[in-house]
This record gives sequence, C-alpha cells and structure tokens, in this order.
Amino acid sequence: MAIHSKASQDFVPIEDIHDGVVILKDKSMKMILMASSINFALKSQEEQIGIIMQFQNFLNSLEFTTQIYIQSRRLDIKPYLALLQSRLSAEISDLMRVQIQEYIEFVRSFTDNSNIMSKTFFIVIPYYPGATLNFSKKQDKKKEDSILERFEEGKSQLEQRSHIIKQGLARCGVRVVPLGTEEVVELFYKIFNPSDTGRGIKLTK
Repeated sequence: MAIHSKASQDFVPIEDIHDGVVILKDKSMKMILMASSINFALKSQEEQIGIIMQFQNFLNSLEFTTQIYIQSRRLDIKPYLALLQSRLSAEISDLMRVQIQEYIEFVRSFTDNSNIMSKTFFIVIPYYPGATLNFSKKQDKKKEDSILERFEEGKSQLEQRSHIIKQGLARCGVRVVPLGTEEVVELFYKIFNPSDTGRGIKLTK
C-alpha cells in the first residue's frame, strides 16, 4: 500500500500574511498585538486590586473573542557575551580587562546553571469576513479588486477592535503595539521552530 506524505505547508493553518494581517485557511483574519508587561509583585495591595478590577472591566467590555498568547523561551545570552568580548578586545586598561573577563565568566556560569526564561505577551484579535482572501495566487483584475476590498473592510474592523484593546489595557498600565508583516512572520517561525534560539522580535513601528 502506497503511503503519501503531506508537505509541511499542509499542516500550517496560514493561507497568507498581508499588511501585518494573518489570513488563515478557515477564512478568518487575525491581527496580533504585542503587549508590554507590568511588575505586579512590586505594586502595593491597593494598586494590585485596582489593576485586577480594571482588567476585569476590560474583559467584561469586550464584544468579540480575544486570545492571549504568552511565548516563553530560554534567554539567549550569546549576543550579550559577544558584546562583552568585543568590549574586552578593545579595552586598554589591564584592570578593566580583568574585571570584564571575570564578569563574562560570571554571566556565563550563572546562565549555564540557571534556567532563565524570557516571556513575550501577545493579544490575538479575530475577524471572520466569510470568504477566502489569498493574495499569493494570481487572479484576474476583477477578483483582485474584490479580494482587496474585502481585505480592507476586514482590516478596518480589526483596527477598530485593536483600538478597543489598546484603550482597555492602557487603563491597566499595559501598552500594546500591532505587529507588522515581518514581525508576524518571525513570530510564527519561532512557534513552528521552537528549538531555534535566534534573535527576538524587534518592532519596526
């Protein structure tokens, strides 16, 4: 009996990524916001209660579904060590060279013996236009215009929802920024390639 293997693309639910918007094979559109964090433990009890109440009010005010995604990855210290090594090579003072070398060894030893994790927070906002939108396939001019029109309508709805999210979370002390196409691609690459400890997402906006 012949066994037909599927291409890896068949397991990826993404149809296209256009102008920072993810278009899935289930005909839905998604906008992804990157959220800042707050040090809740350092807040006073009164401040903590206030943040919790504001977040509760924010969730209760939403009229659309929203997904909160937390990406937790082991901190890659190699770029920082490389920066220290370059500083060490350029240093003239013998005393400073000894101190930098000792600091490098301390950082390397500490990170090797500790499981230091970095966490990034995302808000996923959905919209369902009810039709497939695919910009990667060649279409005639009429179909292209129709797809672009539906896309712009869906993007406008996502931007309105994004504004609601931004306002609601701002009351909790959390800032959000929408990801552009490059950042979205990088995010999904890291999701599907968890062993890759390359550079983190850097917003261009």
